Amino acid sequence: MAMSSVSLNWVPATFTTKKSNVTHFNELARATAFSLQNPVTCPKETTSNEENNCKRRLLLLGVGAVTASLLPASSLLAEEIPQNYKAFVDVPDGYSYYYPSDWREFDFRGHDSAFKDRFLQLQNVRVRFIPTDKKDIHDLGPIGEVVYNLVNHVYAAPNQMVNILDMQERTTDGKNYYTFEYELTSPNYASASFATIAIGNGRYYTLVVGALERRWRRIRNKLKVVADSFKVLDI
Repeated sequence: MAMSSVSLNWVPATFTTKKSNVTHFNELARATAFSLQNPVTCPKETTSNEENNCKRRLLLLGVGAVTASLLPASSLLAEEIPQNYKAFVDVPDGYSYYYPSDWREFDFRGHDSAFKDRFLQLQNVRVRFIPTDKKDIHDLGPIGEVVYNLVNHVYAAPNQMVNILDMQERTTDGKNYYTFEYELTSPNYASASFATIAIGNGRYYTLVVGALERRWRRIRNKLKVVADSFKVLDI
């Protein structure tokens, strides 16, 4: 991660503690579970003091980059984060993903991390994991069988109708992922979601990102970026 392409918003040193006991910087680079966003560069037209401050900031970012390169998340940190997204990296728990930059972190019961739209609470992403003795997502079975069982018997409530719209398989850095799109319709409302599942580190990871069905056509592609960005990191 070159200094000129790092985006840690390295300003305050305010610490907060995630309920899973992961310590991180508030709204910026986290020591273990942290967010990254847009590049930092020094403008050409600056005063000498401004230039010195900017160079000092880049130096600090460079030190952070060297430290981060020692962590399993280094490959993700080297990537260019899409515009209007931030990256959430949880090194101790072994996963990372992108989320829209204007979303806010919140507590979602039973999940390790979660972010939501500032105004639409049902428009959110959340990640959870459980222990498993499986080694790979393929150990669960073919993608069609796995997705059908999950959506119909785990994600859907008894009074909801299920519509599986799409399913895809990918391999990234030697790890396999299933990503699928589905709708759940209740008498009072309908929702649509992407889910990505993967296995690694003795854990079965699930990321779900979704919204109300009436908004799905408008934001589907935006949320697909989130689902496709999920990665398991070696710990």
